[in-house]
Amino acid sequence: MTLEAASEWAVQTEGLRKTFGHISVLRDINLKIPHHHSVTIVGPNGAGKTTLLRILATLTRPSAGRVWVDGLDLHDWRTQACRRIGFASHQLMLYLDLSPQENLRFYGRMYGVPELEPRIAELLAQVGLGDRRHDPVRTLSRGMQQRLSLARAILHDPRVVLLDEPYTGLDPRAADALTALLRGLLAQGRTVLMTTHDLARGAELADQVLMLVAGQVTLQVRTAELSPQELRELYDRYVAPTTRGSGAHTPRRRTKDRP
Repeated sequence: MTLEAASEWAVQTEGLRKTFGHISVLRDINLKIPHHHSVTIVGPNGAGKTTLLRILATLTRPSAGRVWVDGLDLHDWRTQACRRIGFASHQLMLYLDLSPQENLRFYGRMYGVPELEPRIAELLAQVGLGDRRHDPVRTLSRGMQQRLSLARAILHDPRVVLLDEPYTGLDPRAADALTALLRGLLAQGRTVLMTTHDLARGAELADQVLMLVAGQVTLQVRTAELSPQELRELYDRYVAPTTRGSGAHTPRRRTKDRP
């Protein structure tokens, strides 16, 4: 078996399913995300957003279906795919008693990052933590910790970056700082998939918005073709009823201009 060449899709799934016992969390997810795209995934609590990202990040195995990241089938090439993936969430995956510099050094050695010390210095400057590089992570603000978590996720220069609710717990100033960092990632040509409850902020960064309800993709649209008001109306139509406990049935899937 040989390593599969990178495909035209940064992320691709076919018939992806995930069940926990008798509970179906993801049902027949079929995605094709091009390289250099930003996709924001929205949906109510329990829709399967985090599970989807954890599968793409190789942290959870699917119950059925196939998944490719940067052309690599995660079933056959999980270890190799990990080096092309960066993952960050509101669960920081940082050692709180270590400094930012020590955290990045630990993860950098694990990934075998070349010229590690200059890379650490570059990233800490990029996320605005150069002057706090020796301080224990537990002494940093939530916003600083989140920025460090993002630096950890991109330390090994991944082609695909997965962000699960990165804005959770951030005040407006910290959220604006994180948005600026994410814009930088997109300018570098990375593919970014992000889950968020903040539709406006997520859409601002995204080429596409994907709406997930009850484990199914109910809508996938290009943000360039919609005004913020139109996007909000679609969100209210497809997602909001499930958050109000109205008992409405899951809307029939609609896909617009999928790549």
